[in-house]
Amino acid sequence: MQSTHAPESHGPGHALERLIFFSDAVFAIAITLLIIEIHVPEIHPPLTDGAFLQALAQLWVKFLSFFVSFFVIGAFWAGHHRAFDCARHWSPRLVLPNLCMLSAVAAIPFFTAFSSEYYGHRVPTALYCFWMMLIALANIWVQRIATTQPVVGERIAKAHCRVIRQRGVATLLGTITAFGMALIFPWAAQATLATIPLWRLLLQRLSPPRG
Repeated sequence: MQSTHAPESHGPGHALERLIFFSDAVFAIAITLLIIEIHVPEIHPPLTDGAFLQALAQLWVKFLSFFVSFFVIGAFWAGHHRAFDCARHWSPRLVLPNLCMLSAVAAIPFFTAFSSEYYGHRVPTALYCFWMMLIALANIWVQRIATTQPVVGERIAKAHCRVIRQRGVATLLGTITAFGMALIFPWAAQATLATIPLWRLLLQRLSPPRG
C-alpha cells in the first residue's frame, strides 16, 4: 500500500535555514562560554564581608572583558542576522565565508580570557583586537555574498543592502582603531571598540544610502 503523504521537501530554502540555525547555535555557545572563564574566587578564613568584597573586586577586569566580548559577539550576531534577513536563495558560496566567521567567533572566549588575565599588556590586548579585525573581515565577506545576487531576495531594496555592507565596513574600521590603540595604549584598546557607531555615522555622512 502506497503512502498518501507527500515527500518532505529539502530544497535550497531548507539548506539556507540549516546554515542560519547552525550559525545561531555557534554564536549562542560562544557567548555562553565567556562566563566559564570567570571562576569563583577562593576565599580563606576568616570569611568576613570585607574578604568577600575584596575577592570580588579583584575580578573587575574579567567582568569588564566579559561584557565587552558579550556585546561584541552580540553585535556580530546582529549583523549576521541583518544580512541573512535579506537572503532568499541558497548558494554554496555562503559556506566557506560563513564557516570562517564562525570559527573566529568560537575562539573569542580564549582571546577574552587571555587579554583579561594580562590586562593592559600589549601583546594579549593587540592579539584580542587583531582577532576582532579578522572577524570583521569575515563578516564583510559573508555580508557581501548574502546581500548580492543570486542570494539576495528580489524585493530587497539595494539601499538597504548598502546600509548593511556599510555597517560591516564601520565595524572593521572600529576594530582597526582598537588594534592601533592596543599598540600605543593597551589599557584603552577595548574601550576603543566603542568607536564603531561613530565610524558608522561618518560613513553615512560621507556616503548616504540612495535607493
